[in-house]
Amino acid sequence: MELKELIAKQQAIVNKAKAAGRATMSEEEEKAFNELQADIAKLKNEGAEGAATKRGAEEERKRILSITSMCRDFGIDPENFIKDAKMTEDKCRAAILEELKKSKGPASVKVTKDEGDKFRAAATDALQLRCGQKVEKPAEGATELRNMSLKDLAIESMAREGRSESELRRMSGDELYNELGRQYFNPTSAFPAILDSTIRKNIVSIYTETPTTFQYWCSKGSVSDFKITPDHNYIIGGGAFEKVGENGELKASKPETSLLPQRKIDTYGTQFTMGRQAFINDDIGFLSNVPGVYASAAKRKINTQVYELLFNNNATIYDGKVLFNADHGNLEGTGAKPSLETINKLMLKMQTQKDPFGEAINITPRMLVLPVGYGLNVDTILHSTSIKTSDNDYTGYNPLANKGLTYVEDATLNGLAGSNACPWFLVADPISAKSIQIDYLNGNETPTLRRMETPGMLGFVWDIYMDWGITVVDWRGIARNNGVAITI
Repeated sequence: MELKELIAKQQAIVNKAKAAGRATMSEEEEKAFNELQADIAKLKNEGAEGAATKRGAEEERKRILSITSMCRDFGIDPENFIKDAKMTEDKCRAAILEELKKSKGPASVKVTKDEGDKFRAAATDALQLRCGQKVEKPAEGATELRNMSLKDLAIESMAREGRSESELRRMSGDELYNELGRQYFNPTSAFPAILDSTIRKNIVSIYTETPTTFQYWCSKGSVSDFKITPDHNYIIGGGAFEKVGENGELKASKPETSLLPQRKIDTYGTQFTMGRQAFINDDIGFLSNVPGVYASAAKRKINTQVYELLFNNNATIYDGKVLFNADHGNLEGTGAKPSLETINKLMLKMQTQKDPFGEAINITPRMLVLPVGYGLNVDTILHSTSIKTSDNDYTGYNPLANKGLTYVEDATLNGLAGSNACPWFLVADPISAKSIQIDYLNGNETPTLRRMETPGMLGFVWDIYMDWGITVVDWRGIARNNGVAITI
């Protein structure tokens, strides 16, 4: 019977006496009340003893872990120290120093990689290999650990931290999982750290391999915080660099400053859990598949946001106007397919752009950004040595063959357009003129993984998040043709 039930029964006896108008309980009632009180006292004592036992076990675990860590740092077997129940952390430290003195250890001590670190590295690479990921140079011992299940690897990890391997082997998968749950929030525990490292490497690998196109033509930037970052562009009026006369007098000029886009980043992320079933079932694919889905989603999110910005053309940029418009001179409003003529029109628009003082900039066109469906024809236009044009009836020299233009196709544009007209774009060499810039927090271009404590959650929980922002930094570096509907 639980404590609440016993107390409730006591209260019922008291209430019965009160209802009968009696100030005291009968002899029989008092006897029953006292028996319940004895049971209550017994339960409370058992609870206190259980709590004390739990605290004692936790303190012993910490003692063993601390001793093991110290001994391994100095290449000393921790077994004898652990067996001595009176051996505290301070006593162990003093004993280690004494051992070093006897062996003149300080004179020959070398800073080497801790055995625990070596094991974690090997276990991480082993899990990477089991996940099907390519590991260029697996850590020593990774091949031997590769065939271990998650349960076996957990046992090996805890045994190296001082736990009894035979005791761990007798545990069921569920019991072992619960034991790991108690270690999950301990920063020095090996197994959670191995999972972290494995997932983190998979995230980076899958993020890098996710097929997107924005990175081929967008520029990259870095910011140090989440504040709005106003950039300054220092400009000098035309003719400011003037010829010096015979008297050697230099005329003073004052550079002007104008505010460029205000860059800002935001945080995007989600949370995922490795449940007990995945652990018990040795679902090794979880370590790559689930985090990989989120890593890939992060990169595709950036790609989608970039092309939404180009396609929609409905957001004002730093000069208070939309990106593509007649005032900017970067829009071909009469939609058409990419051809020698239409590509040349966009090139002329870009190459005739001027600075704020009306002087030529000499921008170099570099890449066509296309929806899927134009690639084959555009490849022919850009690389054929001869081509038929609308101006002549014969196959003549192709002037685009040596211009160094390249192209990318992205189906995101097709998805945004549906059955409507689908635009395409010309992007400049970023050395001559930038267009769209992706900013990352402190230059971190891949998602961040964080082990998360979530009370009431049955599983190992991680946060995965990434910080980025997308900004138009110069409208001169990109031009648009409104295009036509693409039929496939």
